[in-house]
Amino acid sequence: MTSLPRTAARAAGAVALAGAAAVAWGALVEVRWYALREVTVPVLPPGQDPLRILHVSDLHLTPSQRDKVAWVRDLATLAPHLVVDTGDNWAHLDAMPALLHALEPLLAVPGAFVLGSNDYHAPSMKNPARYLLPDARVTRSIQPAELPWRELVTRLTSAGWLDLDNRRGALEVDGRRLSFVGTDDAHMNRDVFPPAGGPDDVRGTVTDGRPAVDLHLGVTHAPYRRVLDAMHADAVDLTIAGHTHGGQLAVPFWGALVTNCDIDTRRAKGLHGWPGPRPDARGGSGSSWLHVSAGLGTSPYAPVRFACRPEATLLTLVPR
Repeated sequence: MTSLPRTAARAAGAVALAGAAAVAWGALVEVRWYALREVTVPVLPPGQDPLRILHVSDLHLTPSQRDKVAWVRDLATLAPHLVVDTGDNWAHLDAMPALLHALEPLLAVPGAFVLGSNDYHAPSMKNPARYLLPDARVTRSIQPAELPWRELVTRLTSAGWLDLDNRRGALEVDGRRLSFVGTDDAHMNRDVFPPAGGPDDVRGTVTDGRPAVDLHLGVTHAPYRRVLDAMHADAVDLTIAGHTHGGQLAVPFWGALVTNCDIDTRRAKGLHGWPGPRPDARGGSGSSWLHVSAGLGTSPYAPVRFACRPEATLLTLVPR
């Protein structure tokens, strides 16, 4: 008969082996197993043709990630009408050439973007356990190296993309007039919600009584509740965000354990409503649409994903 201590030791060994296998899978396979998510959002005015929005986020690109660069470039074959980039594009001081090469085919498409904390500063080593805290942000006496974010903004805006960091704007997209409101990264407390009614707020009515815009979109990096509440109060039709990595390490059949912000884990990724259920669900008539991307990358100091594949999303907007 096997003794209890020996049985417990075997059980502990099996658990340790399973844990090691999960880490190996997450670090060697899943972190590079890029997925294209496709979702339909019934948000357009009646009678309009579908509008395709490609949402990319959290690439955390380094110069050596050639497979990720090729995968992002290939997204242009989806022929989106609009690209929305919700930040944290790179993770290395020398990543500018690789990032611009990755985005090159997409920059030919109308686009809008905001920056995340990792667009401003290079990543640094952190204790992963801090993500389990109510507020995972850390205060540093020495700031990490600054990335050339000003040049990045210039490159993107020179291609015609809208910079929505604490700004409003508008674009003509596939014969539609779209208005935008965006914020800088709330995770760094850089968000200042732009007031309505200014010269960049193109909403209102035209002389024939038709709406001046066909769609009003909110764009932000980190979906903190204060930002989502402000977007909802601004009557956005759809808010687009990133930052969460979908939890990055999820529990199968359960989901994310953390979001790295104050949004609930149920909304760590995917299409939802805010502040209540989805607008097309029971009790969701007072909500607006919210899409949160799990993103395509990780910090180079934590290059692992589990039960949460890296992703980009093609949002197909259709009439309500």
